[in-house]
Amino acid sequence: MRGEVVQVHIGQAGVQLGNAAWELYLQEHELEGNGYLREGVTPTTGLDSFFSETEHGKYVPRATYVDLDCGTIDDIRTGPYRSLFHPEQLISGTEDAASNYARGRFTIGREMIDNVVERIRRVTENCDRLQGFLAFHSFGGGTGSGFASLLLDNLSSEFVKKSKLEFAVYPASQLSSSVVEPYNSILVANNTMDNVDCTFLVDNEAIYDTCRRNLDISRPSYQNLNRVVAQVISSITTSLRFDGMLNVDLSEFQTNLVPYPRIHYPLVSISPLCPRDFVQHEMLRVNDLTSQCLDPKNQMVKCDSKNGKYMAVAMLYRGDVSTSECNNAIATLRGRGAIRFVDWCPTGFKIGITYQKPVVVPDSDLGPITRSCTMLANTTAIAQAWERLDHKFDLMFSKRAFLHWFVGEGMEEGEFEEARENLAVLEKDYEMIGEDCGDFSDDLDDSF
Repeated sequence: MRGEVVQVHIGQAGVQLGNAAWELYLQEHELEGNGYLREGVTPTTGLDSFFSETEHGKYVPRATYVDLDCGTIDDIRTGPYRSLFHPEQLISGTEDAASNYARGRFTIGREMIDNVVERIRRVTENCDRLQGFLAFHSFGGGTGSGFASLLLDNLSSEFVKKSKLEFAVYPASQLSSSVVEPYNSILVANNTMDNVDCTFLVDNEAIYDTCRRNLDISRPSYQNLNRVVAQVISSITTSLRFDGMLNVDLSEFQTNLVPYPRIHYPLVSISPLCPRDFVQHEMLRVNDLTSQCLDPKNQMVKCDSKNGKYMAVAMLYRGDVSTSECNNAIATLRGRGAIRFVDWCPTGFKIGITYQKPVVVPDSDLGPITRSCTMLANTTAIAQAWERLDHKFDLMFSKRAFLHWFVGEGMEEGEFEEARENLAVLEKDYEMIGEDCGDFSDDLDDSF
């Protein structure tokens, strides 16, 4: 028994990411859209980690969808997977958060929070050995920021010992879906920093570029982006659901990737991402897959990883891969100086190997491949993304632009200042780690 994982999808971005992820899970476990196994298929050993089996042989996702607006949830209720999810676990309101963190956390969200927590509690009561939670949301939206922070507050107080990991859509450096994204993002980052054990950031702009460059899609849709992110989500969770030589569970991610509680934002890369027409021409050697993960073109967040120092790296391999091939690939990286670690962490690498080869959705632009590699790297380079976001926040906050919309929903100006100071401390933490000078652990502990 591997232990169960409950997934919570919050707001429009979280719901759409969830749709892409569960679509892929069904393909990997050979389930129909109604939750029943395909004819002649036997269930995999880890199927119960993400699905609960009813007495009728139907597999129901251990997931809860919630949005303050009804649009995205109604799409599920009437879509191709309408009979897959338990109706109780599809929760929608009647009034959205209007891209306002304060509405999501303090006014509209407050009215729904007790009901949502109760529904999640029912899902957890159906688990024998709950490992933890995976939360999916955006930093920039009103529900994804405000309601997500409120919900994670509640989950942290009720499930203190359980792991809580999140996949968060991070504001892109050049693209924006909302003017007040910097406010929402700084506020939710401040509030979830102590409530989440590990955060995997994905940046829409980085994925747009990946779709254009690697998949030859001139104008990527949100479905294209979400299916790329779904491959990342699948690779990170594969070892929870399938057998392998070196499996990694939720607690191992934290233990091996998070050197200090606040420094929990790994940079995610995946290789290969190639279109269907190119697959038969690709070599897919383990050495190549490993080195491609260090290429900024395959990162899920735009930042210059070559200028950062690594604290820890998890390499998650899928498919026909041996331990010796993985060790040789990592030794090659070390030998040519392709990766720089901080001087207090000389080992640095955690390897995970799962025998289940990558799967793609039938009508996807991604080509079917036999092996893949996903890298989760805790590097000081991610601080560049925080610096960009902090700068945008400062530009607006210096003029107190749009602030009245948040104050009108019950917030105070001091909460913005406190959140910004906390993010400034986070930037400083990364800077101190990168300097490698003396014993800075006491300084970091002071800031926790």
